[in-house]
Formats: sequence, C-alpha cells, structure tokens
Amino acid sequence: MGGGRMDAGLKRELEAKVTAGERLSREDGIALYASDDLAWLGGLAHEVRTRKNGDVVHFNVNRHLNMTNVCTASCAYCSFQRKPGEKDAYTMRIEEAVRLAKAMESDNLTELHIVNGLHPNLPWRYYPRSLSELKKALPDVSLKAFTATEIHHFETISGLSASDILDELIEAGLESLTGGGAEIFDWEVRQHIVDHRTHWEDWSRIHRLAHSKGLKTPSTMLYGHIEEPRHRVDHVLRLRELQDETGGFQVFIPLRYQHDFVDMKDGKVRNRLQARTTMATGAEALKTFAVSRLLFDNVPHVKVFWVMHGLQTAQLALQHGADDMDGSVVEYKITHDADNYGTPNKLTRDDLLELIRDAGFRPVERNTRYEIIREYPGPDSGRRESPQPMRV
Repeated sequence: MGGGRMDAGLKRELEAKVTAGERLSREDGIALYASDDLAWLGGLAHEVRTRKNGDVVHFNVNRHLNMTNVCTASCAYCSFQRKPGEKDAYTMRIEEAVRLAKAMESDNLTELHIVNGLHPNLPWRYYPRSLSELKKALPDVSLKAFTATEIHHFETISGLSASDILDELIEAGLESLTGGGAEIFDWEVRQHIVDHRTHWEDWSRIHRLAHSKGLKTPSTMLYGHIEEPRHRVDHVLRLRELQDETGGFQVFIPLRYQHDFVDMKDGKVRNRLQARTTMATGAEALKTFAVSRLLFDNVPHVKVFWVMHGLQTAQLALQHGADDMDGSVVEYKITHDADNYGTPNKLTRDDLLELIRDAGFRPVERNTRYEIIREYPGPDSGRRESPQPMRV
C-alpha cells in the first residue's frame, strides 16, 4: 500500500495545520497515508504525542481471561472461535474462572481483561454472576470486560435493553468495556470479514450508552487485511465524531491483523482471509499509528499492543504517535494462536520498563482509568547521550 512523494505545498500546509493544532480532514488523512515519507509522518505524530503526553509511556499490568471460546459467529480473521462440540471448545464454570484469575493475582495485577465467544446456550445470568464473583475474589483488580458485540448478544439472549444490561454489569463490578468488535466499520469491507450482527450502528450505540453511564472505554481498529487506507481514515473519523459527542474514549488501539498459518492443535486454518492477504509490514504499521494519532485529535492516548506488533515495531510505534504499551499478557488467543514471529506472550514488569527506557521514554504505570499508580525513572541519560562501543 505504498504511496509516493507528497507535493511540497501540501506538506507545508499539513505541517502548519498540525503545529497550529487544527483538525485534519478526511482528505488530509488520505493524503497522509499516500506519503511514503515515514520519518516526516512519524515526526509530526511524535510532535502531537509529546504535546499530549510528554515523554511518558503508560503501561498497566493486566491479564486476559477468555471464559469460553464457543461462538456462534465465524468471523473471517478469527482463529479463536470453536463451534459447540468441537474437540478443543471450552466453557469455564465460574468457579474455574475465579480460580484462574486468583492464580494471576501475585503479579501485582491491576486489570483483568475479559472477552468471550458469543456462546449460543450460556444464560445471561452467567455474565453478571461471573463479574461479581471475580470482583469478590479480586477486590482491587479492575474488570474490563466484554465487547459491544457481546453486549448486543446479551440483549438477544436476555430480552433486556443494553441500558439495563450495562447497569447490571456495572453493579456487578464492570469498570470498562473492551474495544473489540470494531474491526473496520465501512460496510464495503466489513461484510467480508465480520460474521455477527454488530455493526457501526450498534457498536456506537452501546459505547455511547456506556459513556453516558460514566464508563470510559477503549476503541480499536483491525488493519492490514483487505481494507484500503481510506477505510482506515473513515473508521477513525467515525470514532472521532462519537468522541466529540461523548468524550468517553480514553485510548485508540490499532490492532495488526495476523496470519495464523495453522492452528497448532488440530492443523486447521480457521483464518479465511489469509489466502488473499499479506500482513501489514512494520512500515505500514508505523504509518497507521502516525496517521491515527494525527487524525484522532480528541482521544488522549494511542496504544500499541505489542503482542500483535512484535517488540521492535512496538518500540518504534512509541516514536510514531503511541504513548501506551499494553501490559504483561499471559495468553491472548483471539487473533493468533500461532505466532511465527517469536513474540513472547508474557513480559515481566522489568522487561517492559527496560523496553520503554530503551526506546527513550519514561515509564508510568497506570490503572484502567489512566490514573497514575507509579512513576519510574526515565532512561539513563549517560547511556543514551554518549556513543557506546559496539559489543562484539
């Protein structure tokens, strides 16, 4: 998805807009994607990121809990879902989920991130009950749970409105929705990749409702499959408009679509897109972070989820608009059960601090609401300023 050289006049005009803090248009976004000058794009995005977040990189210590992988949908990019009765389909009893979560507590956990398949037979009561039991077991851990797609599914199985559902989940301990189910909103692309009923209208309705109840939520975009840059721009601008209205999004998370090769357990390829796609390169990823940071002017944070980008690209993303590096994930199964990139699936706090300092930033640990829990010393200036002899 390469572009070319940008007209010098247009370049100056975009620079002036960014420097003045003026909002960029759809055309500006498309023009930025068309530029191959990654250093220039990264520099502009870094200017905006520094204006908003200084030299800080936020992180939190979180764990992912997937209570069931049974799902009625068969989204084209997903290798997580299983149909009822498939060999490695699973659904946890609530006690089992609590036991698993309790075992993670020793890592100074501050957030549990819960996403499930759309299970056809689990009763609605299972979900608020699981939250209240988890909250009882882990009173100091924030519960960030469910995508808008899951909330929409709960409406169907419970007969309740999303408003009542959210009230009940909040009472059970819900602190934030997750950002999933967004993928790409444009119907031209969406109809080929998504196999559930939750599209822009319902996704935005549910996040709007959550914001009206005082929840802050993340927003996401799955990029690097069959979409074009204009679809990414459209996606961000829809979110930007909703943010103008509610102010409830805390962070935007570009997620790199993954090839799965084969799912190791049974040798099946569940990802139906990979025959006709190549994954986004590191450069395309960095461009996506930069343009997203420049367009999404009213969201405070942009997060790089290192599990999907690899550690080096994640470090570089911090120079291209991102100011948040998602925490120490033990297992994350939604889009890649088989990563051939050697990306670890767990980092310790010390690993993460080292990565952030190595990229030239000051690490700050936050909670789910982006309140600061602890600040750490920044990079060792002595080490960075003087050229170091190469280790042989």
